[in-house]
Amino acid sequence: MARKTKRGTADALPRQATPAPHWKKLTTGDRVRVLLAPGFEAGGLVDAVTADHSAVWIDFDGGRGRTLLHCSDGVDIVLQEDAAAYED
Repeated sequence: MARKTKRGTADALPRQATPAPHWKKLTTGDRVRVLLAPGFEAGGLVDAVTADHSAVWIDFDGGRGRTLLHCSDGVDIVLQEDAAAYED
């Protein structure tokens, strides 16, 4: 009898668990843009940052709530004034 196995999970590369260098510049109160995917982004304020800068709490604009983002989530967080450098 064949065993049930999930295929492909062992082949998937783990996401980077080290924050990008520009994440280390983030401090509480900074206005940022969160780049979720190409063409999708949201603005907000940094509410809190962990000591190692691997996780950041963002309070999104427009009453969209407060969310914890980790550097391995596949999103990027840039300071509002630096956001133009990331636009296509």
